[in-house]
Amino acid sequence: MATKTGKTAAGKPAAKKATRAPAKTLAKVPAKAASKAAAKPAASSGGGKTTLTISSKNYSSWSMRGWLLVKFSGLPFEEVMLSPKDAAARAEILLLSPSFLVPCLTHGKVKVWDTLAIAEYLDELKPKSGLLPTDLATRAMCRSICGEMHSGFSAMRAALPMNLKGYFPKFKVWSRAQADIERIVEIWKECLDIFGGPYLFGKQVTMADAMYAPVVTRFLSYNVPLDEECAGYCKTIMALPEVKEWIADAKKEPDDIDELDVEF
Repeated sequence: MATKTGKTAAGKPAAKKATRAPAKTLAKVPAKAASKAAAKPAASSGGGKTTLTISSKNYSSWSMRGWLLVKFSGLPFEEVMLSPKDAAARAEILLLSPSFLVPCLTHGKVKVWDTLAIAEYLDELKPKSGLLPTDLATRAMCRSICGEMHSGFSAMRAALPMNLKGYFPKFKVWSRAQADIERIVEIWKECLDIFGGPYLFGKQVTMADAMYAPVVTRFLSYNVPLDEECAGYCKTIMALPEVKEWIADAKKEPDDIDELDVEF
């Protein structure tokens, strides 16, 4: 038993009670923020210049789509032009290739060669460009009609190949291609009615307008009859500065592909 002098009954000083140093306060990181930070990878483009490899501006609808997507995103880039005489490029233009490797976007160390993949990559890289709508449901609809253009309408694409120098006012559209045209018109009218135009998803040009811009040129080249609403959409697309620039360059191209210059 300790005495008042601080000594134990045995005469030894009592042990002092140990005291702990105040623990350092650690800043708390919200769980959601921490998980996002851990999951989000660092940008890995590796720097370097950005190029877009394309083929004929007069004939290649997929090149036009990719080029418009990059232009709409605002990402600076340089063009790398393949000659229409290039065997692989010619096969793609004539729909003889099993896959499409043009356009191809090279952004530093990143290569993207599918048009929809290019669109999604640019949307992630430049989210404020508006390539995809911000609303979840609207974004899903945009992706759906872009996917339909990407994988469908083969009869229309084969029967009405893109030819910006050509004009075929008496062109006969056969039934399979006509069914594709009617579905495209249905898509345009639905979008314009829901979102009010002037573009497919309202006042902001999106990846959908880039995907359907070559269809606009086909409808005009082959004098496809359209109602007032769809004809107005065609005028809106043709008035875009980017589309005007593409068409002006296309008309300067010296090379022709004879298979696509015949009215059949």
